Amino acid sequence: MTMGKPTGFLEHTRALPGKLPVEVRKQHYREFVALYSEKELNQQASRCMNCGVPFCHSGCPLGNVIPEFNDAVYDGNWQEAYDILAATNNFPEFTGRICPAPCESACVLGINQPPVAIEEIEKHIIEIAFEKGYVLPRKNIARTGKKVAVIGSGPAGLAAAAQLNHAGHWVTVFERDDAAGGLLRYGIPDFKLEKSVIDRRIALLEEEGIVFRYNAHVGVNVSISALLREYNAIVLAGGATVPRDLDVAGRKLNGVHFAMEYLKQSNKRVAGKDPLEGCTGVVSSGAEETEICAAGKNVVVIGGGDTGSDCVGTANRQGAASVLQFELLPEPPASRTEAMPWPTYPMLMKTTSSHEEGCERKFAVATKAFIGDEKGNLKALRVVSLEWTITETGKPAQFVEIPGSERKIPCELALLAVGFLHPEHDGLLKELEIDLDRQGNVKATEKNYQTSIAKIFTAGDMRHGQSLVVWAISEGRECARKVDEYLMGHSVLETKDASVLKEMMG
Repeated sequence: MTMGKPTGFLEHTRALPGKLPVEVRKQHYREFVALYSEKELNQQASRCMNCGVPFCHSGCPLGNVIPEFNDAVYDGNWQEAYDILAATNNFPEFTGRICPAPCESACVLGINQPPVAIEEIEKHIIEIAFEKGYVLPRKNIARTGKKVAVIGSGPAGLAAAAQLNHAGHWVTVFERDDAAGGLLRYGIPDFKLEKSVIDRRIALLEEEGIVFRYNAHVGVNVSISALLREYNAIVLAGGATVPRDLDVAGRKLNGVHFAMEYLKQSNKRVAGKDPLEGCTGVVSSGAEETEICAAGKNVVVIGGGDTGSDCVGTANRQGAASVLQFELLPEPPASRTEAMPWPTYPMLMKTTSSHEEGCERKFAVATKAFIGDEKGNLKALRVVSLEWTITETGKPAQFVEIPGSERKIPCELALLAVGFLHPEHDGLLKELEIDLDRQGNVKATEKNYQTSIAKIFTAGDMRHGQSLVVWAISEGRECARKVDEYLMGHSVLETKDASVLKEMMG
């Protein structure tokens, strides 16, 4: 195809929308990133090259048809831009806000210039589509009479439910919390994803005929045996919710918590709910009865990923006395090295908006012990600096402690953000006696997402472990296609979305 402005990438550089000043946005939990002006959006879309081989397609797990929707944006064809985007992505309002954008790492322009701002353009397409009334519930669906239960309402479960409903099956989503969204709801802070964005989408899915059952913890207050009898197929999409722990002295002190406990309580508080009510999942000792708040405390976030960054932003808004973030690994480079060639996803130094709001960051640091006072409350951490051996491929291989670097760090609240292991085994999975893989995830064939129980399928983090929101949506879509094949002998989902793209692209 010929792009609307073939020279756009020569005339304009990458520019992102403005943000509210740090001191202003720290006073609230609302989103603070502005939208492009019409001119700015047109310029950013024009940077998409006529590159011949659009590597951004392969960089995106959903296979979003990125040059085509960029061209439609440049031409102001908003209905076309939305139709192209929605054909491959059920929830661009989520990915446009919280996806790390692997598509941008694969952008051909990124070889020697800043890549196209694909994620922001995606967010603008869906928000403009909502504003113009293009996003409508799918109606007049020909029903098959088949019933499918989806357990878990995170991005994988929602995508599977949306696609299965689109195929004509009756879908019920079971969510153990009091509202839909999974980690989107109670793991991602509102300043990155306001919950009205989730509610808007759930309302559409309900209009399409999907039923949501809340406070429905399958394996606890909902019988899996009853679901097996009532439904023709079941999709397990509960996520990898067991956090990785840090087994060092003092771990059980008051003030040491998993990051997700902290974020969930904060999100409930922001929503005007009791932060302790219905707090399901793995918790630290005593956390069921303890409110966690950073106000006036020296906070240490252990773990350098996005969850850790979310803790930083939340602690700053709660009025922490100081915020320090530790990472076990060495500081990553600021730009690609020979070990991270284009178009691979590079592990680069990432400074988030939360870091901009106030945070000291330390790399190659290990926590040796949590130190408490006479009442059992955390008062400090004992840490040590590390020296890493780097392989020829640029990856950290092993470390040794640097002699004489051990020291104490004042700390009254330590948040463990060191990743997740696998889904919870107690309850549902043990009752099913379903096969697990070596990592403790639900075992399923790569080809058809089917578990060791024929009518049960699985998708998302529950199947392959902790990953990105865009991968979760992709998994949910693919799993839905396999469930449709299982129920009907073939899948209409193979052709429905493809036909939209074919029409759009002539």
